[in-house]
Amino acid sequence: MGKEQARKIVEEAITKDKVVVFSKTYCPYCKMAKGSLDKVGAKYVVIELDNRNDGGAIQDALAEITGARTVPRVFISGKCIGGGSETQNLEKSGQLATMVA
Repeated sequence: MGKEQARKIVEEAITKDKVVVFSKTYCPYCKMAKGSLDKVGAKYVVIELDNRNDGGAIQDALAEITGARTVPRVFISGKCIGGGSETQNLEKSGQLATMVA
């Protein structure tokens, strides 16, 4: 998969849905982020990169877009809010519920 195609997948996903999590099924920080989103009742789309043949290319695109290749990468309203720790901190401070409403 080409770089432009992977970037297009990311951009389409974060434009189409309000809350998108780029994740890996076995990642504890990914589970943390999804847990925080669940706690605030958020509806979100998860793209599990380890279940996709193009997961590595998508991670490279995420690095270009966000400056970080690590997962999770959580987007709300097209903006990356960070990873698992950042999502959990927003949940604990009460900000996450407002952001996903």
